[in-house]
Amino acid sequence: MTRQIRHAAALCLLLLVALLANAVRVQGVEAGRLDKRAGNSRPTVARFAHPRGDILVSGSSVTGSRDTRQRLRYERVYAQGPLYAPVTGYLSQTYGSTGLENAEDSVLSGSDPRLAASLLSGDARARLDPGGQVVTTVRESVQRAAYAGLAGRRGAVVALEPTSGRILALVSSPSYDPGVLSGTGEGVRDAWTRLNGADTQPMLNRALRQSYPPGSAFKIVTAAAALESGAVKDAWAPTRIPSPYRLTGTETRLPNETEGCGDASLEFAITWSCNTVMAGLGVKVGLAGMLKTVERFGFNDTALRVPTPAAKSNFDRHMTRDQLALSSIGQFDTTATPLQMAMVSAAVANGGVLKYPHLVERTTAPGGRLLSHEHDRTYRRVMRPATARRLRDMMVDVVREGTGGEAAIDGATVGGKTGTAQHGVGNAGTPYAWFIAWARAGGSPSPAVAVAVVVEDSEANRADISGGGVAAPIARSVMRTALTGTAR
Repeated sequence: MTRQIRHAAALCLLLLVALLANAVRVQGVEAGRLDKRAGNSRPTVARFAHPRGDILVSGSSVTGSRDTRQRLRYERVYAQGPLYAPVTGYLSQTYGSTGLENAEDSVLSGSDPRLAASLLSGDARARLDPGGQVVTTVRESVQRAAYAGLAGRRGAVVALEPTSGRILALVSSPSYDPGVLSGTGEGVRDAWTRLNGADTQPMLNRALRQSYPPGSAFKIVTAAAALESGAVKDAWAPTRIPSPYRLTGTETRLPNETEGCGDASLEFAITWSCNTVMAGLGVKVGLAGMLKTVERFGFNDTALRVPTPAAKSNFDRHMTRDQLALSSIGQFDTTATPLQMAMVSAAVANGGVLKYPHLVERTTAPGGRLLSHEHDRTYRRVMRPATARRLRDMMVDVVREGTGGEAAIDGATVGGKTGTAQHGVGNAGTPYAWFIAWARAGGSPSPAVAVAVVVEDSEANRADISGGGVAAPIARSVMRTALTGTAR
């Protein structure tokens, strides 16, 4: 009898060891694979089992969580969704997430390891609402000015603080309400189909994810390259570049939209947007010199994050001389996002130092404990301070005397550059109207804002003045609002 009891006990012990080994295998070794297994709904249920942390603009939440009392309990809601959609992105129980909802998901969802301290400390709010908060750099008044300026037209506005890289406004138009994608069911699927099928592409973040030919706005970059390389030593001296200008190796002659560009100075060429001078200077600088400067500004950077990823702005690394000439005036294969062109203006405004653009000021735990703070950091030194001063003077002349008069602000110093980007076969497409600029309040030692505006559906003519007539007034409104010092 004792022998049988020992055998039974040994068998039970063996079974217990097997059970424990299987538990270790399932809960430890294979847990990750099983969590990701198709059909496993537990991670999704857990993800939406509690309220999510909020995204803040100017101290107020622009997101929230609604208790649906369903299996996926908490659903995302958005205050003034279309206004802030390019900033927040969407969080959908069906289609995933974009924007800050995606980039800062670990903080907002409460899964960030740094939030564990709040739970261990017995923070009652953390137990009920474990998601942290994301405080953005966006100023509500500046965002509204940009959104109102575009007035539903296809385009984008980016406004930066040059001295810090803080993004003050990030607007894409036309926009959409992220809240219609939050839940599940037929209504969400219909909204997804409708938004993705719209000709106006409202879900495209044009400010960060769409690149455009920058046209004459790019001439500021070429001017920087010419001054930095020594191709131009005196910005007010004749450049010895004829008008019209024949593209090397071709019979194509490049025209101008204004008179007086033959043998014009760099200063005149920027003020009145001479194609011939800027194309000729690009060739004189050479491909290597142009690449050195454009990449300091951020072109060809595939890793730019704000923290939402930005599309690459392109300047070809291999070109013939005629292609280089066209690229130097923002044509051929040269493309830029509105963020990139705002970075160009910000680098000039900040004495040649380009600060890394960022959209998040800080993140906090539910009780307010600081998790992270975005410190100002330098992206690159783009140019010498003397070069930046010359470019600022030329951009001021664009507004005071040239094509950018619509951007002038009483009591402030404003520098700008217009641009009309032609595109399509034979330049038959409707041109994109560009304006990049910066503004400094009277008596202030440094510019407070740099901005880039692009309007896709401009009905203006193809002259560079269209950028001044269509995009410049939007830039003026945004800059004027930024200069008022309205509380964030």
